[in-house]
Amino acid sequence: MSGISPGGGSSARPPGPGPGAPNQTLALAAMMFAVSMTFIDQTIVAIAAPEITDELGLSSSGIRWVVNAYLLALAAFFALGGRLADLFGRRRTMLVGTLVFVVSSVLCGCVPTGGAAQTWMIVFRATQGVGAALMFPAALAVVVAVFPVERRGRALALFFGVAGGLTALGPLLGGWLTAWTWRAIFWVNVPIAVIAIVLTLLARIPDEVRRERLDVPGALLIAGGMGLSVLGLQQAAVWGWGSVATWLCVVAGFALLVVFCRYELRFPERPLILLRVFRDRAFLVDNAVLFFAMLAFVPMFFFASVYAQVSLGKSPNEAALYLLYFFIGFVVASQIGGRILDTRGARPAILLGSALGAAGFALWAARMPDLSFAEQWPYVVLSGAGIGFLLAPASTDAVNRAIDASYGEVTGITQTVRNYAAALGLAVFGTVLSHVTVSRVAETLRSRGLPSDLAHDAAQRIAQSVAGQGGQHEPSGTGPVAGVLREVQQAIRVDFAQANQWVFAGMALALAVAFLCALAHPGTRVTGATGVESATSGGGGGSPGPARDG
Repeated sequence: MSGISPGGGSSARPPGPGPGAPNQTLALAAMMFAVSMTFIDQTIVAIAAPEITDELGLSSSGIRWVVNAYLLALAAFFALGGRLADLFGRRRTMLVGTLVFVVSSVLCGCVPTGGAAQTWMIVFRATQGVGAALMFPAALAVVVAVFPVERRGRALALFFGVAGGLTALGPLLGGWLTAWTWRAIFWVNVPIAVIAIVLTLLARIPDEVRRERLDVPGALLIAGGMGLSVLGLQQAAVWGWGSVATWLCVVAGFALLVVFCRYELRFPERPLILLRVFRDRAFLVDNAVLFFAMLAFVPMFFFASVYAQVSLGKSPNEAALYLLYFFIGFVVASQIGGRILDTRGARPAILLGSALGAAGFALWAARMPDLSFAEQWPYVVLSGAGIGFLLAPASTDAVNRAIDASYGEVTGITQTVRNYAAALGLAVFGTVLSHVTVSRVAETLRSRGLPSDLAHDAAQRIAQSVAGQGGQHEPSGTGPVAGVLREVQQAIRVDFAQANQWVFAGMALALAVAFLCALAHPGTRVTGATGVESATSGGGGGSPGPARDG
């Protein structure tokens, strides 16, 4: 049994209607505009990578760092961003994060050509990630704070449904803007940021500040631990899993995270993360479900896009449209999932979502070698619906269940879990894709009479080209992929489809594990600022005083 009470000044119900109350509609719209930039940025840069490389003369490792520096900084500083939102105010931290993000975006778009271009891009992509790490947990905490518990599920379903679905629009928007100039993929953030800032100021969002000292050692430990471990995972595809550098980063990162946990448990004042929040079974299950779901969600956009271009022969823009089917299922289901959360609690939604997601990804994987989108689209929609059903309910339920923790602090935890899982999924599934592609293509080439060593070397080069590890992150019809397809055409398409079949089967397995985790959810639901009610009790008010769960 564990006490559950959102604390630190955040436990009060959001202000009711009145002249000084925040405008909930404007606040929600402002936060969605702000975080949409961070979602789009996860995928939009990959589309423009070839053009950026050509114009700036970047090395293959340099363009990889242009993509990865953003994700690395995001993962390293998310927890700190959530804590800063508590100490300095949610609205203020969100505005600062938005300004850092948009100024960094402008500077990325204004990079000069020449020897300093690579360093310039990597540095300001990293500061973009820092801005997003400040902005996102603060924005999510704003939405949680201004909506009462009984309406929070629907509000966050809209927040995650619209903002999260924009990840699928990144490749489409990137292809369209790159046709004008690749620099526009960064400049497009300016009008979005202006709208977000104006709406935030108009919404009259209150700022609650904690008069506490920042846990600087804890911030350094978690930033170092997350940064090193994610770096090792990101570079595993380049350095190899047998590389000393890969394992040095991963092991050192995990060691720092262990030290961080021990330090936080013994910190005499307010720690960066109140780790005893994990004593609550529902909170622990929510985060476990998010972890396994995110192993599939963010990596899916990359792998499905490359599969659509290589195996289905789609252009980058057509591949983005292919992903919109996932987006349709995701958005519709997220709204239903939010309503289920508000009326029945998180458990039914996350059980349904993880089950549908596992089935959808498994059926999608089974159809990939057919090379027919007509045979796949129902399962693409089903996969999106599965993620949509569980994402907002699991995230919202976790935020509602803080033990003397604030909304900013807990959103920092949940988003750190999600981003870490996404980095792990990209690394592991990228390794699977590369290994199976090399194996199957080498077998195809040997069957055409090539000696084994030559076939293996050629297969590795082909795998690097089509998997985006050789400078082109997403092959296009005019790049190296076109040459590969002209040489071996249908056989390579099928080989790559079969390699992706293993990847998407792995995603289905991750959702199946999420389902098993969801079974352990106690089934209670938060019905007020300090009330938890049994989901099977058929209604009733929350218990007075500190709520109980489990």
